[in-house]
Amino acid sequence: QVQLVESGGGSVQAGGSLRLSCAASGYTYSRYCMGWFRQAPGKERAGVAAIDSDGNRRYADSVKGRFTISQDLAKNTLYLQMNSLKPEDTAMYYCAADAGAGWLSLHPAEFAYWGQGTQVTVSS
Repeated sequence: QVQLVESGGGSVQAGGSLRLSCAASGYTYSRYCMGWFRQAPGKERAGVAAIDSDGNRRYADSVKGRFTISQDLAKNTLYLQMNSLKPEDTAMYYCAADAGAGWLSLHPAEFAYWGQGTQVTVSS
């Protein structure tokens, strides 16, 4: 059974930084894609960043140069380092993983497993 558990959310002022973590268990695909998504009130869930089993990364245009996705394979943990945060980054952030296809995607429909989310609030 795959479980994804996010942590690291919180409240921060504009310009600040946060690091989100996603601890994965039961996820054993040799080829995979894992990603971070966010959903603000009244908006659709959108991809933020993704990384595949080859270490390739993909970012939404709105976060390029500010966010960095990384993974620690030994700890089975996915990270999202968020710098220069803006009020428009305020959302619930979700960790997600695919079912072994390994396509580097930011489309929520491509991901089979989801965490419960962690709230990020950026004040101006």
